[in-house]
Amino acid sequence: MNKGILSAALAYVIWGLFPLYFKLLSDVAPLDVLVHRVLWSLLFLLGVLAVRRQWDWFKQARSQPRLLGVSAISATLLSANWLTYIWSVTNGHVIEASLGYFITPLVNVLLGYTVLHERLRKAQWAALALATLGVLWLALQGGRFPWIALVLACTFGGYGLMRKTAPLGPLEGLTLETMLLTPFALALGAWGLWKGVGGFPTASTLTNAMLIGIGPVTAIPLLLFAAGARRISMSTLGLLQYLGPSIQFVLGLWLFKEPFSGERAVGFGLIWAALAVYSVEAWRYLKNAQATANSAAGAAEAAPAGINGARIK
Repeated sequence: MNKGILSAALAYVIWGLFPLYFKLLSDVAPLDVLVHRVLWSLLFLLGVLAVRRQWDWFKQARSQPRLLGVSAISATLLSANWLTYIWSVTNGHVIEASLGYFITPLVNVLLGYTVLHERLRKAQWAALALATLGVLWLALQGGRFPWIALVLACTFGGYGLMRKTAPLGPLEGLTLETMLLTPFALALGAWGLWKGVGGFPTASTLTNAMLIGIGPVTAIPLLLFAAGARRISMSTLGLLQYLGPSIQFVLGLWLFKEPFSGERAVGFGLIWAALAVYSVEAWRYLKNAQATANSAAGAAEAAPAGINGARIK
């Protein structure tokens, strides 16, 4: 349990510190950063797979068109999420980007209802209503629709939905997705060279190192998250997921000095209230479900044995 909490928490902390990394790449066009993120991530992931000799999944992917189709959709959503996040950080919208990841759990609930036909409990409906009010408030009072937050939340929520339906694990799935994105990344890189923009290596040694390092920086927290998720409960994981956007919010407010007026605070407050309702209700629901399961298991153990040792039910 302790190792699982440590792994998952470290993954969310790294994700929360991402603005510090991408701010150092502000001189590079977001589309070029995306190209490097795809290519260096693929090289790093292939290296990890080579060390682990983990190639059986590749034959499975080649022989299943549906798997390739699902992975293509998830890769598209992931690239859109990456590009939006890179652009938002390098253009001074870290706080709004953090809002997107605060909203993501509620987007997951909404996708579960609309796509997977899951039934929502009353508290979940209340949380969605509060979050909707918060978004509408931000749109009306701020004079600008919070599109960055909504694009990040919807693309990441949709990506999670696609990954839920795919049979590949996190490492194999991300590798396949980056493989599918690689031809487009190479085409964009070649187009940039033809236009005389972008190019690698750059004149800055630090920028070159940051662009190469974007591969492991992308993959390592995902591997830590996968390792942690296997060892801890969903309720614990659900609470830890707010570490990332909370760190991003603090960085945007105190380090990058982004504006945060009273009107925006009201909108954020409504969304944070929605998350509080959602988290408390989810924790109580899982706790009650676990107690019910434990009671049923105890009753089964206490049942008298029959002639052949079987429990009488």
